[in-house]
Amino acid sequence: MESNNFRIDNDQPTVFAIDDTLAHGRRLQQALQQARFGECLAEVARLAVDRRDAPRLLQEVPRTAAKALDVEHAEVDLLSTDRLSFRVAAEGQPSVVTASRRGPVFADVHVYGDAGLTSALAVPLFDCGRAIGVLAVRARGDRHFGVEEVRFLETLSSLLAASLQRVRTDEALSHSQGLKSVGQLTGGIAHDFNNLLTVISGNLQVLEDLPAIANDPQMRQMVGAASRAAKRGAELTGKLLAFSRRLVLRPVRVDVGALLRPLADILGRTLDERIRITLEVALGCPPCLVDPGQLESALLNIAINARDAMPEGGTLSFSARAVNDVPPEAGAERLAAGHLGYVAIAIGDTGAGMTDAVKQRAFEPFFTTKEIGRGTGLGLSTLFGFVDQSQGAVALDSTLGVGTTITLYLPQYVAAEVESGDVAAQTSVPRGLTVLLVEDDADVRAVAQSFLAAEGCGATACASGEEAIALLALIVAREGRVPFDLLLTDIGLGTGMRGTELAREVQRLSSAMPVLLVSGFSDEQLEAPVAWPLLHKPYSRAELGQAIAQALHLSA
Repeated sequence: MESNNFRIDNDQPTVFAIDDTLAHGRRLQQALQQARFGECLAEVARLAVDRRDAPRLLQEVPRTAAKALDVEHAEVDLLSTDRLSFRVAAEGQPSVVTASRRGPVFADVHVYGDAGLTSALAVPLFDCGRAIGVLAVRARGDRHFGVEEVRFLETLSSLLAASLQRVRTDEALSHSQGLKSVGQLTGGIAHDFNNLLTVISGNLQVLEDLPAIANDPQMRQMVGAASRAAKRGAELTGKLLAFSRRLVLRPVRVDVGALLRPLADILGRTLDERIRITLEVALGCPPCLVDPGQLESALLNIAINARDAMPEGGTLSFSARAVNDVPPEAGAERLAAGHLGYVAIAIGDTGAGMTDAVKQRAFEPFFTTKEIGRGTGLGLSTLFGFVDQSQGAVALDSTLGVGTTITLYLPQYVAAEVESGDVAAQTSVPRGLTVLLVEDDADVRAVAQSFLAAEGCGATACASGEEAIALLALIVAREGRVPFDLLLTDIGLGTGMRGTELAREVQRLSSAMPVLLVSGFSDEQLEAPVAWPLLHKPYSRAELGQAIAQALHLSA
């Protein structure tokens, strides 16, 4: 049987030390380790989307695994005869081997034993449900690999498998089909990735409140760096989802002038003083129907790109006006019929402009002309996905040496349309609130319980919808009532009952019981009825509190 191995040897492992006198040092180390895992997964996700080079990917994934897990050796074994790889591929389950319990697994892999690599962690690599190989790491001595390390390697293996599948089919896909495959890859990993980020950011928020951290500048700096890394991971996932049109938008009535004026004012104070900012909103410009947070983020990204295109200064202009139709160059053929008109928001600069070749690729994901480290290349692709999902269009006009203008065409607001996000909410959570918490991920469940306790809530936690229903049935039979003030449930609950099904069953038992749904940014968000608030992962303690207050307000 042919064997193809791609290995990385790490002769200089990174050592991360934390003061043993700190009582909570171990929790901090675990949180920082999870932040490192998140950064590494984000790097691989970018590489997977950006490159169509399978050999390069097969080299980079072991290197990332060795770096993240701080081990001496990592490899991808395809169709390997190595006994450990063969067993893991055959069983389709992760395997952990330590020096103290080697057994027969290493009997014929003497080369690793001779090198002192006596501990190993291996996970299967699947292709359409079939194990085609193994992703394995090996370490010296009696190394213990925990649950988080196993989960990280499994996620990395899933990313690699999805990427290899895409590489095989990429040449046969048209440009539009290729972009669609990126969206499918994003949706496939988004839920697990955001669960991981929820655990990382949640534990870091808990650590920030500890006196030992608050009183130690070095510890505050380290926790802050890890929090920023988790935030960047969440932003990357959000951008990919915006590109692939999988964000759940909350469109409301937006006064374009009222949004642009403070934005232009802020940019005038923060951008290069050599950049002149102008704003022109046509008299009688109508409001548009759009998610205001996403629109503001898109405009800021365009403004930052414009600043970078004008290193010696120039003019950044904003304008808005009503138009009846969208021009063909903006992709008018993709728009659905029925809109009475559009609001055209144009952002122009007097910068370097683009060549024809750059303009043709401007909306591709991860395409950038900036230096490495200066940008992700997701700005315009994210913008395109957001506007397209908002039932609008984008036009790009750029001339080399003259400048660039990007025009967004967004649907005008019509009073009869439903404003799904324009709901006033309470500002605080009542103390003593009793919550039925349903979350299948144990680490995420622990974070949610910590947040609820900090908000003064009493929480009863269940790992599945079936467990929650059984608990409610028992309590109702004994007490004749449902003793909870709120149901807080993830939509995706593993292989069992969905969170939306659970919510309907709970409201059958207690029709007045408020519901708050949680989602990890995958297609499951589309299941959420407008009547039930939806909280996106990863979320902060403050965001959880606001969402609970909104759920209580809607049911009042």
